[in-house]
This record gives sequence, C-alpha cells and structure tokens, in this order.
Amino acid sequence: MKAIVLNRETESKIELADLPVPQLGTDQVRVQIKAAALNHRDEWCRQGLYPNLKDGVILGSDGAGIVSEVAHQGLNEWLGREVIINPALNWGESEKVQSKDFQILGMPGHGTLTEFVNVDFSRIFPKPSFMSWEEAAALPLGGLTAFRALMVQGGLQKGEKVLVTGFGGGVAQFVVQYALANGGEVFVSSSSDDKIASALQLGVKKGFNYKNEDWAEAALQKTGGFDLIIDSAMGDTINNLIHVVKPGGRIVFYGATKGNPDGFNARKVFWNQIKLIGSTMGSDKDFAEMLSFVNQNKIRPLVDRVFSLEEAEKAFDRMKAGQQLGKIVIKI
Repeated sequence: MKAIVLNRETESKIELADLPVPQLGTDQVRVQIKAAALNHRDEWCRQGLYPNLKDGVILGSDGAGIVSEVAHQGLNEWLGREVIINPALNWGESEKVQSKDFQILGMPGHGTLTEFVNVDFSRIFPKPSFMSWEEAAALPLGGLTAFRALMVQGGLQKGEKVLVTGFGGGVAQFVVQYALANGGEVFVSSSSDDKIASALQLGVKKGFNYKNEDWAEAALQKTGGFDLIIDSAMGDTINNLIHVVKPGGRIVFYGATKGNPDGFNARKVFWNQIKLIGSTMGSDKDFAEMLSFVNQNKIRPLVDRVFSLEEAEKAFDRMKAGQQLGKIVIKI
C-alpha cells in the first residue's frame, strides 16, 4: 500500500513509501481510506517539533473510508460501511481530562495518509451521509477539538458574544460554525482581510485584523466585550484577550502556537474573575456528541484544497505557509 511516512533523512522530511498492509489485531477493522486531511501536528512532525518522533511512521490523523476487512465475525456489521475515524486513542475514564496513555492517530502509531489503516472498531463511526469523502475526512480531529473547546469547556450559551481567534485554520472554522449553529453572536480575528470576508459570509457579525495594533480596543468599542473567547495562539496576545473579555467571562485555549506569554495581566484576571480554561482534543463522549450535533445541524466542513497522495509535499507546504481557509485534504 502507498503511504506518506516521516523520513527525516530526506530533504522534505516526508516520503511516499510502498508498505505491506499490516495484519489486523484483536477487535480491529481495516479501513480503505478514500480521503485524509492534514492537521498542524503533521507539519510539526515534519519540522521535528513533535515529541516521540519515529521515522517510517505513517502520518495523518483524519480519515474517512470504507471498512474492507474485520478481525472477527462479531464485527461483520461494519463490513462495506462508509465510516469516519475518531483519532483520539486511550482517552481514559475521566471526562475532565485525558489519561497519561492518551495518543493521537498518526504519531507515534501509524495514521491515515495511506490506502489502508487498521483501527480498533471503537474508533469508527458512520460517515455523515450529506458529506463528501473530502468533507468527512476534514471533520474528526478539528471538529472534536472545536466541540470540546466551545461546548464542553467553554459552555457556550445561546445569545452569548463569542470571539474566535485565528479564523482560517481547521479548528477555528469549526468553532465558528458550531457557535453560529448554537445561537452565538460570533466574531473573529485573523491576519487576513480575505479570511475575515469569508467569515462574514458564514454569518459572523464582524472580524478584526490582529495586524492592526489597536484591534483589541476597536473590538471592545464595537462589542462591549466578549462572553467567551476561543483561542489557539496564546503567547503575548493573551493580554489582548484579557482586555476584550467581559468581567466573569471565559477564555478557552486549545493551543499555544505563539508559545508562553512573556507578560501576563494577572491583576485584571483575578479582579474581573476571568476564567482561563485549557482544552485538548476530546473524549469518546465528546466525539459522539459532536457527530450528533454536526448531523443535526448539517454542518459541512470547509475544505480549502484537495491534493493527491503524490502531491503530499505541496499540501504540507501549504499548511506550513498558513495559506489555507479550512482543511487541506488528501484524496487517496
């Protein structure tokens, strides 16, 4: 089978390899992948910025396809069915936080950028019938991360003002779509006026270009502050978010692409009783509820561009450049 694997000996750090189809393990099913999608973690693996890297591992966490083989007769009901894959492994028993054994498909174990992948049957769910293969492949990791950040950790209530930072990335676009579907009054920030224009077409109230030094003050004047902010950047931008969140508001962050902040307005946080909440991926319960929410509201993932498996390097480069609006998909 063809697959995109990490190979740090090559110039691009990835390569298209021809590998044997692995044998099925206990309670596993084999999914013939029709489409897979990239996430930032795939590019971070290529750049050597992810822990426990191993050359030869098939990258990719998101995938959708058809169950082509099962480990035993008890799983025959899945044969031939169209499915998406939950890439969160070993979440554990607590809904509050993942276990120490938590992993994500695609590193350190084999992922979805391949013609076939074996996963435990508990990781597969029926593909939303209204989605294309490309849309379905775009959903799992970003859709799950967004759902937990917004609905579980953020506790969005209808009518609340929500700011979604960094619109254009995969998770942020899901947060916007979910918040709109759940009755939120949604605003975005982005470094691109074109991406802000796309957000407005979805039903977003207003966007703010964070390249403008006074964007936070302009946002505060325009909105009166936000009840809930969903962020993936952190870094020194956190003080802007503290400035524009309402007293008693919540800031949920599911990433820290700008690193740890050098400065932190702790006094305003405690005086205004602001809640800072971390969020990572989601539990099996979160995934099932996310999928139900998506099906109920017929939410279609935004697909930026579709590449072939042979064009994977171009797809990774597009992710690295931050050019995408929505998810970058690999058609198998």
